[in-house]
Amino acid sequence: MTRINRIFFSCCICIIFIFGCGEPAKEPKPEKVKYETTLNIGLIPEHDIFHQLKRYEPLADYLSKKIQANINLIILTRYGNIVDNFVSGGLDAAFFGSFTYTLAHAKLDVEVIARPETNLGVSEYYGMIFVRKDSGIRSIKDMKGKILACVDKATTAGYLFPMAYFKKNGVKDYKTFFKETYFTGTHEDAIHDVLNGKANIGASKNTVFFRIADEDPRINNELDIIAESSKVPENGLAVRKDLDESLKKKLKETLLNMDKESDGIKVLNDFGVQRFIETTDIDYVNVYKLLSHIGIKLSTYDYVNE
Repeated sequence: MTRINRIFFSCCICIIFIFGCGEPAKEPKPEKVKYETTLNIGLIPEHDIFHQLKRYEPLADYLSKKIQANINLIILTRYGNIVDNFVSGGLDAAFFGSFTYTLAHAKLDVEVIARPETNLGVSEYYGMIFVRKDSGIRSIKDMKGKILACVDKATTAGYLFPMAYFKKNGVKDYKTFFKETYFTGTHEDAIHDVLNGKANIGASKNTVFFRIADEDPRINNELDIIAESSKVPENGLAVRKDLDESLKKKLKETLLNMDKESDGIKVLNDFGVQRFIETTDIDYVNVYKLLSHIGIKLSTYDYVNE
């Protein structure tokens, strides 16, 4: 072999070594199976869109395989939209908050079938009113002329509860009692707005408050909880009234039996719960009590934020 040939042969060996010994090519992810039936499921904007999708997509994939249907997750821009979009957006089901469920049940006759239960056996949440510890606010009289941050007019913890609390404590018109009242759109933003001084008083659900507190020590160090509501059901899955009965039954049974199957247990763990439990309209009695106290009639309630 001549010197030139030896050099050429050595270069080829080097090229093969460099490109052949790199990271093995990643196998493409298998495409999702396409089914004849499709279900559009709505999600309320409890968290930011990326957090919502990251949490719900594995659950949607699991349900899709079990009930043999394509599941599209649709995140709504605000809580009240979920009622309108059930019709205009062609939704088949949705994970409703407790107040949005009662609205949709009254206006569209949706049927709730299941809700999650945490590893501590908790399947409910409650509303909280909170202030900064250095605000000097300790009671309703200290709130006059201050700025209030609610979440949305279609939330229990972020609207119904504070309105009931103010009425119980003698506030006839919150619009004139407070210097300003505005809606943040998410529970997270209501908490951060009070923490950062944009608002003096805030309202949100306890589960979001304590989740953020685990990530940010300032929440517990700088905020005081001054009132709590009665407990109401955690976000439950409700379906449209005319959904095929066999599909509805299959969806419900799949959710209620996830904790009995290994692949279901993994999805539940990733979702942050231990199981789904059966849920009916009777479970929302505390929401209906709040509505009655405030004087809201669901069939005519205007849930558009002002």
